[in-house]
Amino acid sequence: MAELSNERVAYFNGEILPESRVAISFRDTGFLYGDGVFDTTRTFGHKPFRLDDHVKRLFRSLKATGIDPGLTPERAIEITEDVLARNLHLIGDDDDYWVTQRVTRGVKTIEGDLTAVGDPTVIVECTPLPIAARASLFRDGIDVVVPSVRRVPPESLSPRIKTQNYLNLVMADREAKARTPDSWAILLDTNGNLCEGMGSNIFLVRDGRLMTPKARHVLPGVSRQTVIDVAETIGVPVEEADLDLYDAYTADEILLTSTSLCLCGVRAINGQAVGDGVPPGPVTKRLTEAYKDLAGFDFVAQYLNRLNG
Repeated sequence: MAELSNERVAYFNGEILPESRVAISFRDTGFLYGDGVFDTTRTFGHKPFRLDDHVKRLFRSLKATGIDPGLTPERAIEITEDVLARNLHLIGDDDDYWVTQRVTRGVKTIEGDLTAVGDPTVIVECTPLPIAARASLFRDGIDVVVPSVRRVPPESLSPRIKTQNYLNLVMADREAKARTPDSWAILLDTNGNLCEGMGSNIFLVRDGRLMTPKARHVLPGVSRQTVIDVAETIGVPVEEADLDLYDAYTADEILLTSTSLCLCGVRAINGQAVGDGVPPGPVTKRLTEAYKDLAGFDFVAQYLNRLNG
């Protein structure tokens, strides 16, 4: 590995560059149209978690969109590990990174012809996790707001493609935060069922049973799958189902999963307390302990330690 930089570096189209030198053309289709895909994992104790699963999902998104990144999954993993290693000295021992691969279709070569593009744009980069900013979520729980904005239906664009076009989710998040500033948005699908949020999946608990929206209607998160996996190991039954607001309002517990949080309890949805309003509930606690055991890392303590930092 080359000499370490005092600025974060990224992989950009075959080169390792300081982030300040990564310059994307304004004619790149990712900028113009959101025509690109990405995937992100997090590190635990500076080591990436389920990187292979994230890269596999990235390449499924690439295949679904017809984008050829010009490298193999194995090479993508090598680049990701290299970029991470070059940036670790810039964070503390108790900090961690988001590690992201981004691929767009490339730069337009003929105006008006969406098929005329050059080579794909490929970026691998790291961003420090906002641990201090999100620490209170593990103390108080998450406030969920369900906005009026509905999720783009799979008949229009499959949510299983992790596309860089997040405008649908951004507009929903803006509406939710206008109502409750620190809330997380969870959208409904066009049939009125609970769907997903920006980078997050939702689970409900009723009578000891874990329920989550069907995979066809959401991006099946790696953290979502991890919760399903650990639920099976500790004997918590899991069901994928159509779930509406009635199910949410009457749930014993609600939790969200995301790459950064892993899983975290919800205290209220649309201002209505979940259960006794003091998450995490007993099932969420069991799932959290099993998740920590699988990761070999106490992510809850990592967040809570920042409350007094």
